[in-house]
Amino acid sequence: MHLLDAVRLAFQTLRVQKLKSFFTLAGVTIGVMFLIAVVSIVEGMSSYMENDFVAKLIGVNTFQLRRFPMISDASESEWREWVRRPRITFDDAREVAAALPEEALWSVESSDNIPIESRFSRPRALEATAIDGDYFRIRNMEISLGRLISPQELTLGTRVAVIGEEIATRFFPRLNPIGRTLKVGGTSYEVIGVAAKQGSIFGMSMDRFVITSANAPLQRLVNPHNLIDGMKIKMPTTDGMFEARETVRQVMRGRHKLRPSQKDNFVMETSESALEFWRKIEGNLVIAGVILPAIALIVGAMVIMNIMLVAVSERTREIGIRKAIGAKYRDILAQFLVEATTLSIMGAAIGVALGIILSQTIAALSPLPAAVAPWSIVAGILVGAGVGVIAGVYPASRAARLDPIVALRAE
Repeated sequence: MHLLDAVRLAFQTLRVQKLKSFFTLAGVTIGVMFLIAVVSIVEGMSSYMENDFVAKLIGVNTFQLRRFPMISDASESEWREWVRRPRITFDDAREVAAALPEEALWSVESSDNIPIESRFSRPRALEATAIDGDYFRIRNMEISLGRLISPQELTLGTRVAVIGEEIATRFFPRLNPIGRTLKVGGTSYEVIGVAAKQGSIFGMSMDRFVITSANAPLQRLVNPHNLIDGMKIKMPTTDGMFEARETVRQVMRGRHKLRPSQKDNFVMETSESALEFWRKIEGNLVIAGVILPAIALIVGAMVIMNIMLVAVSERTREIGIRKAIGAKYRDILAQFLVEATTLSIMGAAIGVALGIILSQTIAALSPLPAAVAPWSIVAGILVGAGVGVIAGVYPASRAARLDPIVALRAE
């Protein structure tokens, strides 16, 4: 029997035995659907982490000098060791800045949730950040209204603030916030700028912030005297960034009086080091994304095998007639194998379509991003075909071994 004839016969069986065919397709469809959906979400999150999440938090050719990593999956013992480390100080930052090449951009920052209020809204604790240096240039922050804080205002600690769009909407509803007063931790600041929309990260708004000078009163609320959360350094090139990291390491080891045998008691976090945390999670998600659909596919394979066995029993006389008119062992074997594989591939194709729809629905209704990977579609179809072949081997071989005389006697 030619392949096309076998496929045509499979479709005829599908039309005649709709209920059985539905149950045959269901297991494979569900398994492939979840495989595509999980892989799409993992791929979407991976792309989001690399291109948006880490890029927004750290940036390209940029690293952070901190007491401990901002993004990590530290164990309890590691965390205990980290909290015993000395804090980063303004004095550290000044020495580091002096050692950096002229083309380097640097900034210091300290942030915490601080009570914020205006005469147009009730108080609420939201993120407030005290900064100095090239913070806005490193963040590539643009302004939708007003202007940024000038270097002179940063140095003098002038009580001015740049706010995010959500702060503007919440505390100055239907008003232009520029020139108006915003109280941060009980101190009045003049709003001089509203930052352009920053978007969100996993549903968390990036537009809910207030930025003032590190020499303004806010600094005393977010950190004790002379302490900062960290320092960010940006270089024009990747090679320059690695050289700057070594310079910073030497300065900090000298300031912390570390001997050559002692490990660093600070961290310089890059986008790559931050992504290591995600890649560990990604590996676990991929494993889960394979195991769960695999269970459905095993069930689907068992269903296909049982239904094909029933089909062999019901079509015993048909098999006998075909053998009597010259069909060989391989013809019968191919007929049932192609039939099982065709049904399985159809189930996989439906599963791919439903998986794409499911992943896009999840992306639309939740903060989870989704990106359909082309390889996952090919893998889904191949997995479906494989399930059909494996599940159809035993029923097909049983049909092919039937004695034609015994088969012709069957009713």
